Formats: sequence, structure tokens, C-alpha cells
Amino acid sequence: MSRIGIFLYGLVCYGVFLAVFVYAIGFIGGFLTPTLLDGTADRPLIQALAIDLGLLAAFALQHSIMARPAFKRWWTRVVPEAAERSTYVLASSLALVALFVYWEPIDVLVWSMPAGAGRTAVIGLYAFGWLLLLYTTFLIDHFDLFGLAQVWRRLTLQSYRPPQFRTPTLYRLVRHPLYIGWLIIFWAAPAMSVAHLVFAVMTTAYILIAIQLEERDLVEAFGSDYATYQRRTPMLMPRLWPTRRSALESGEPQART
Repeated sequence: MSRIGIFLYGLVCYGVFLAVFVYAIGFIGGFLTPTLLDGTADRPLIQALAIDLGLLAAFALQHSIMARPAFKRWWTRVVPEAAERSTYVLASSLALVALFVYWEPIDVLVWSMPAGAGRTAVIGLYAFGWLLLLYTTFLIDHFDLFGLAQVWRRLTLQSYRPPQFRTPTLYRLVRHPLYIGWLIIFWAAPAMSVAHLVFAVMTTAYILIAIQLEERDLVEAFGSDYATYQRRTPMLMPRLWPTRRSALESGEPQART
């Protein structure tokens, strides 16, 4: 592929991601999209459950396998290195499109909050989860995360500079604020159907597994910097007050920026 072709390919992949991102807000939240996480059931329970679990497993496998360094080393023999991240973004987006299209609602309610302040608060929390998620992507370099930085540098004949380890704002409180955003999105539901509960439980389990795989790769990439960060910073739940160990470790070198 030419430099211009790679750049245009990266833009298309990012555009697909943006469309999927916007659609996901309505799909999970239950408004304005043709298909919904909490829709009307069309299939028997067991059949619907098997399809939904299969869709979630397919996304989890794609998302995890393509993110591993060993796969990336092999994959860049097939696709240009500058387009690797864009291809990952496109594959993840298409896996979500499949989930949106083929998802089978199971409309048995687990809970449903009546209209009022409580329901409004949960909807507000859901919106906050999306804002937190988007904000966090910019903290860790939004354009690198979604492949635009790579294709732009290829277009302008600049060498790629991988992100350096740093801990901006929210990353000083927890190691994975981005995943907190996702967890809020999955669970902040004023009405929770069985299908939504299955989705929330399985995606939460996937996140907890993905964190272990991701942190193994981060320790390999950043060595003692990340290992120190792991010891000093909680994974998902921020500390309300510093522990004695944290106070002792506060004198350790800061992560490079």
C-alpha cells in the first residue's frame, strides 16, 4: 500500500470506529437504534443465550488475540506495520457490528427502576461512563490508540514513536480508569433484562481477564517502572486514604513521561 493509501485506510477504520461507538451508546442504553441489548425476545431462552454467548466469545477472542505482541509480530508480515493498529480497530469494530446485528434479547426483567430521581441518576451515571471512557482515551493518546498517529507518521515519513509510560491525572488514582468507564456503562441500567445481565457479567469477566494479560505485556514493555506502578496504584478501586506502604513507596522514582 502507498503512504496515501495507508493514511486513507486509517481514516476509514477510524470512521467505522466512531460510527460503532455512537451506535453502542444507543444499543446498550436502549434508545434510538434499530437493535437493542434489551429488546423483545424472538427466540427460546436457551437458543438466544447460546447465540449471545457465542457473539461475546468471538469478540473477546478477536480483541485479545490481536492485541498480543506475538500476534502483532506475525500480523505485520501480512499488513503494513503502520496499518496494524487501524486493522485491529477495524476488526474490533466489525466484531461489535456482528454483535449489534445478531444479538438475541432475553426480555425477562431482573430489575426495573420506576420513574423518578433514582432512575434519572442511573441514566446520568450511564452517560458519565461514556464520557469517562472517551476522556480516558485522550489521557493515553487517543490518536495512537485508534491508529491515526501511526498512519499520519507514515504519510509524513516520520518514524513511529511508541507511547511512553506515564501516569496522567486519573492514572495516578487507579491503573485502569478506562475499564472503570466500561464497567459503569455495562452496569448502570435503570432496567436490567436477563440479556443485559448476561452481557454485563460476561464483559466484566472479560475485563478482569484482559487486565491480567495487558499488565503482563506492560511489565514486559516497561519493566520496573510498571512493576513499581502496580505496587503503588490500585487496579480499579481508588484508595480513600494512603496506606503505609504507599507512603513508603512515594519516594520511588516517578514513571517516565
